[in-house]
Amino acid sequence: MEVSREAILDKTHYGLKIYAYVLRQYYPNTAVLSVKGRDCGITRNPFNGGKETLRIHIDGVIATHRDTELKTFNGDVFDFAQYHFRITDEEELLHKINQELHLNLEVKEKSELDWLNGPDDTWYAYCSFFKAPVRNVFPAETMRLYQVFALITSDKYKRITEDLRAISDVKEARKFKANRFDYVTFSGTFEKRNDNNLLQHSNLLTIDFDHLENLQELRTQLLNDEYFETEMLFTSPSGDGLKWIIRIDVSEVTHSEYFTAVANYIKHTYNIEVDQSGKDVSRACFLPYDPTAFLHKRHQAL
Repeated sequence: MEVSREAILDKTHYGLKIYAYVLRQYYPNTAVLSVKGRDCGITRNPFNGGKETLRIHIDGVIATHRDTELKTFNGDVFDFAQYHFRITDEEELLHKINQELHLNLEVKEKSELDWLNGPDDTWYAYCSFFKAPVRNVFPAETMRLYQVFALITSDKYKRITEDLRAISDVKEARKFKANRFDYVTFSGTFEKRNDNNLLQHSNLLTIDFDHLENLQELRTQLLNDEYFETEMLFTSPSGDGLKWIIRIDVSEVTHSEYFTAVANYIKHTYNIEVDQSGKDVSRACFLPYDPTAFLHKRHQAL
């Protein structure tokens, strides 16, 4: 039997075994599902801070889910698996499920040239770039991540970053940053920097870590995080924080809801409270000098 949605559902009791497998990754040694007929009742949702808001039910020939709190968090078992494995390509996801759950379905060998016949699904993340000061809300241009990375790692912002870090007065430093630093909106492109003027979401989320005592240790942990792949990571203008840029999927869950889920995950995993400003899709992120910044290879210029 070849790997397919139908074959996987047949081997996993409509997909319930997939839900159980994913939930056990977050809550080991715990009874994660209680099946009664075609309903599994309420269980904890790892994508909503571990709250008991996840309802799983068998609808026809496939298990589905919904969150009683996050109204847009719903779908079938394959959607749920996508959240866990962070794989958007369906064929790749099916093979991953087959492998992880040891279903022993036959994997059909593909020709090395099969990709030529497939659609171009390359993901490009675009953001708006704004000239200082921060009160300027009209973008100067649209950039991809490798262009932002080039600015940060060049000497363009070296002098003003050093000047900022030499200011001891908190209010003066805040004023200096607001007036002197260019900035971007990592979460998308805008006609004007306002949540209501979003042109296109980039599927990126910025997480701010401020006033860190263990900056390098956390940097290493984030780059090796088990559930979120780092798209970009750099030191904040102040020098004692980090800007962590990760990929999200806003096709079914809103930007704000995704931020809340990620913030809860960070609190649970690293015991760190993150800056709540990331909840705003039009959030401004100032560009500092950081020659050690990290950029995922998928974003590097061709």
